[in-house]
Amino acid sequence: MKVHPHTRFDLPDALNAHEPPEARGLSRDQVKLLVAEGSTVTHTRFDRLGEHLRPGDLLLVNTSGTVPAAVDGPSLTVHFSTPLDDGTWIVELRNGSAPMFDGTAGTRVELPEGSLTLLAPYQPESNRLWIAKPPVADVLGYLQRNGRPITYNYVGKQWPLASYQTVFAREPGSAEMPSAARPFSFELVSHLTSQGVLIAPILLHCGVSSQESHEPPTPERYDVPAHTARLVNWVKANGGRVIAVGTTAVRAIESAVGADGTVIPAHGWTDLVLGPDNQPQIVDGLITGWHAPEASHLLLLESVAGTQRVQRVYDAAVQDHYLWHEFGDSCLLLR
Repeated sequence: MKVHPHTRFDLPDALNAHEPPEARGLSRDQVKLLVAEGSTVTHTRFDRLGEHLRPGDLLLVNTSGTVPAAVDGPSLTVHFSTPLDDGTWIVELRNGSAPMFDGTAGTRVELPEGSLTLLAPYQPESNRLWIAKPPVADVLGYLQRNGRPITYNYVGKQWPLASYQTVFAREPGSAEMPSAARPFSFELVSHLTSQGVLIAPILLHCGVSSQESHEPPTPERYDVPAHTARLVNWVKANGGRVIAVGTTAVRAIESAVGADGTVIPAHGWTDLVLGPDNQPQIVDGLITGWHAPEASHLLLLESVAGTQRVQRVYDAAVQDHYLWHEFGDSCLLLR
């Protein structure tokens, strides 16, 4: 099923962030920050985030760590996206910078330490993602030995895995970085907590991005622990705001809402898709990077902040030359 957000904009190539901010002479938390609250749009810097948060606000942060999920074979590259419960993996085949759509069941792909076998398309209507038998049983160990971070052609060169980790990363499992949290530094986290902002962990392992193909997000593995569920409910009951750091954090917490509208501990797989017709019940705001035109993530932003506001914010970001993608600038959307 194709999904089409309402927000429309043209992204000039000059606004693609080609390298981490550290390579541009900035610290992580010195990227630009656009804050949208009510009808007001404020241009500031990420290390001044605390000026737009209140004591008692709660930041939900994704503790998933990025794995070196791209493995180069002699003829093509395999992106390892998501492990399934039976030991098989969802993978994407790439030829240079482009996804390959001509795979067939039974094909063996030569890789370091052995071959990967395609079993069946992951989605019946598309040949982009495949269920595959990996070369070895311990795939995370295999990726540490043979993999590199997934990159797309707007990033000019290879950067080390550390460039793709957030300060909150604890459990390796994301094929691509939960990048909304990348601008946080340890100093900023310390500053926020000292001003009374609360921070709680959730987990959602990101699969490979589908941002260029209008595809809804695929099911992803998540965990909302009991202490986070209790804290979210306490903050909501006491008038604080729950602000998700990243679309992953929104998806995880909204997947753990019980029948009475409170958050309950939950884990497993979520296939939740949020949009203007399916709005979040818990989050009051969202810290996010900038998403590509037609990306399904834009629907989630529209569900939090409203379609007209997201359009206004993206128009302002293009006009003010914000940088896009995982090494780019940031946005705080408040409902």
